[in-house]
Amino acid sequence: MNPGKSRGNIRIGASVGIVLKQDQKSGTITQGVVKKILTNSTSHPHGIKVQLEDGRVGRVKEIN
Repeated sequence: MNPGKSRGNIRIGASVGIVLKQDQKSGTITQGVVKKILTNSTSHPHGIKVQLEDGRVGRVKEIN
């Protein structure tokens, strides 16, 4: 399972790769540092939604 689908794997301050809403079709991954975890449930099939320190929001696809 993709580690980005489980909330327990993601920490504030972690370096992650996310897919932004506008990049969902292309699957382009954006790198950043987690500022806030937005998904409340323990897991999500498309990845946990986070906000990066620069304010962008997307679903975690990889944890660096």
